[in-house]
Amino acid sequence: MGLLAAERAGIFGGAPLAQVQGLLHDLGKYTEPFQARLAGAPFRVDHSTWGAKIAAERFGPMGLLLAYGIAGHHAGLANGAGEGERTALCNRLAVDDLPALDACWQQDFALPSSLTVPAGFKAHSHERGQFQLAFLARMLFSCLVDADYIDTEAYYDSVEKRTSFRSGPAPTLEALRAELDKHLSRFMPDGDVNRLRADVLRHVRAQASQEAGLFSLTVPTGGGKTLASLAFALDHAIRHGLRRVVFVIPFTSIIEQNARVFREALGPLGDAAVLEHHSAFVEQPPAHGDPDRDQSARKLRLAMENWDAPIVVTTAVQFFESLFAARPSACRKLHNIAGSVVILDEAQMLPLRLLMPCVAAIDELARNYRTSVVLCTATQPALKAPEFADGLTCVRELAPDPPRLFQRLERVRIRHAGTWTDDDLSAQMRGREQVLCIVNNRRHARAVYESMAGLPGARHLSTFMCAKHRGKVLDEVRQLLRDKQPCRLVSTSLIEAGVDVDFPSVLRAEAGLDSIAQAAGRCNREGRRAPEHSEVLVFATANEDWAPPTDLVQFAQAGREVLHAHREDPLSPAAIESYFRQLYWQRGPQRLDACDLMGLLRGSRAESLPLETLAAKFRMIDDVQMPVIVPWDTEAKEALRALEFAEGSVRLARALQPYLVQIPRHAFAALREVGAVQPVRPDQWGEQFMALPSLDLYDKHVGLRWDNPTFIDAEKLHW
Repeated sequence: MGLLAAERAGIFGGAPLAQVQGLLHDLGKYTEPFQARLAGAPFRVDHSTWGAKIAAERFGPMGLLLAYGIAGHHAGLANGAGEGERTALCNRLAVDDLPALDACWQQDFALPSSLTVPAGFKAHSHERGQFQLAFLARMLFSCLVDADYIDTEAYYDSVEKRTSFRSGPAPTLEALRAELDKHLSRFMPDGDVNRLRADVLRHVRAQASQEAGLFSLTVPTGGGKTLASLAFALDHAIRHGLRRVVFVIPFTSIIEQNARVFREALGPLGDAAVLEHHSAFVEQPPAHGDPDRDQSARKLRLAMENWDAPIVVTTAVQFFESLFAARPSACRKLHNIAGSVVILDEAQMLPLRLLMPCVAAIDELARNYRTSVVLCTATQPALKAPEFADGLTCVRELAPDPPRLFQRLERVRIRHAGTWTDDDLSAQMRGREQVLCIVNNRRHARAVYESMAGLPGARHLSTFMCAKHRGKVLDEVRQLLRDKQPCRLVSTSLIEAGVDVDFPSVLRAEAGLDSIAQAAGRCNREGRRAPEHSEVLVFATANEDWAPPTDLVQFAQAGREVLHAHREDPLSPAAIESYFRQLYWQRGPQRLDACDLMGLLRGSRAESLPLETLAAKFRMIDDVQMPVIVPWDTEAKEALRALEFAEGSVRLARALQPYLVQIPRHAFAALREVGAVQPVRPDQWGEQFMALPSLDLYDKHVGLRWDNPTFIDAEKLHW
């Protein structure tokens, strides 16, 4: 175990620390009670506290960092002191009635005389010192629990004489780059926009030899950021001996789309290279059976989720919540982020109330974990110091002359059209043959769609529709646009996240300037029309039923002011920077760290790190959403039927991801109570897979109508 853990920490210089942690984590097994447990005694034995005590006693502050992981390698990281669901580390270390250790443990392995921070560790500042220690404790914990999972898997493979289910060697980054080069060579840069995309690609790839660290990639929407960032990441990783590429995407709804682009670009190696990972299903505890065996079974189920693929595509929620997590299963992947290229797609989408801890985490990855981070967006947030307090330093721009790039890619005219009633908006939609309308909530989108449902080409998109359904609608929309047929699409902001459509005009409900820029990216995307014939109209809504939430009101206000001040070039880098500075100023430092996570750390010491509290408070999404499977087509129904007989669930869970709809917890509970949502094979999976037994609640135009119980037909609530 010590060697396995050390191997995982080697990439960031933490091998000596991780090896000691691995050696000590099960030290309590050198006691008579544990040996009796192995012989069949029916009692549980604390086998982790001894290792934590020895680490803390022998190695001082570094030993304390190891003690957090040793004590928590089953239940999770606890606070150093104070209250929490888990027993605080100080209380674990104070226990004085542990069974005696067999002295032979000291002959079985030798411990070093001292331990220090990893070689080359760079301190940030006194104020951020405890943040850095907590980050290191979590990274070492990741190495320990991943090694423990792998060790358990190997044990059961040998005992049960079975072939490991872990896949063979993944494609090398060099092989993936060769396939990407083949893919890119097929494109002829015809037209101004495509030539500009080719210029961006060449320039970005030429920067790959720069030293690892922090980068920005500021390219207008439609400028080819996705493949340019992949090409840079592969070139840069190969040049600097980095191990993988992690794409961090703001929305679950577009993970599948981006992963598909990468698989296609990587040709025959795509399927083996690309791992999608996001919180598709709620993890449930084992339903019954021997706790130790159930725990081992869970380790096996999670073994594929340690992010050891060459290309990982995940959500910002999964990525950042993992960096602040405390549970073993959530922390397990962290050491595989070290030594990677991380592409933060649409970096401006980081939640403002957690912006300061997110920026600190980005900085720490680049500073001490051999990670290059690329802030990739058309609307670069002003996160650099000194404009942003405690912000990022030495951020290098990869794009060629962003201000000039934005001028060359100017394809639309943007203006504020004032306040519209529902009838005004309906008239605007009816008066245009091809138009995209983007509003700020799903209820409003549905109302706009229903007001024009009888018109030719009327279509609707929202996250109440499963991804497969949305994909079908988008295919129809693209075909209508190509055929120059009427196409009137109303959508929530989900369409702004990298969805490739090209409308002659876009109507956008008031929002932040970054959202307006994304909306503009769906207008004249290919540059086939003159800018003056490609219009983006921003409007306020008169109907208070569609009033945006408080945070969005602030974004819209800042956006409105910058639109007024920069009428001639509202999407220029200067305008965008002005927008973000104003937004950060409006909120103030306290509201950029709403839970005061950095303050909690500044007030702690090595022996009192609030690791469990950090994990509990760092939530990128306030409202818990529950996944419901929609039996939308034959493939979904077949996968649901297969769950009835399956031995394992990982493959089927991934097959069902495109059929999920996330709904608020209160709505989920109401549907569960009346049987409109039911578990699939609860004796086997508990409530891990919750599905609609029929499509009565699912409208073919607007998706899941969980807010209208009159759609429920009780006679059809069965499998």
